Amino acid sequence: MAEDIKAKLDQYRTAPFDARFPNQNQTRNCWSNYLDYHRCQKALTAKGVDITPCEWYRRVYKSLCPMSWVEKWDGQRDDGSFPGKI
Repeated sequence: MAEDIKAKLDQYRTAPFDARFPNQNQTRNCWSNYLDYHRCQKALTAKGVDITPCEWYRRVYKSLCPMSWVEKWDGQRDDGSFPGKI
């Protein structure tokens, strides 16, 4: 399974279609993938497992989200004022 994930990451170009977000506005898709990445990272780190599968979410949110949003959210996470549940 890890090889399959690594192969998909190697072939990654941009965020694929996600049926949960069918409209042109991808704001919620960006937000969901940002949260999913940090949730995945937190869960796998707590288990002491490799976080390579989480890279998919990181690549998707990096391609969808404006960098100003990501920087703002990262700052909020550091300050403890982030509104999302991670």
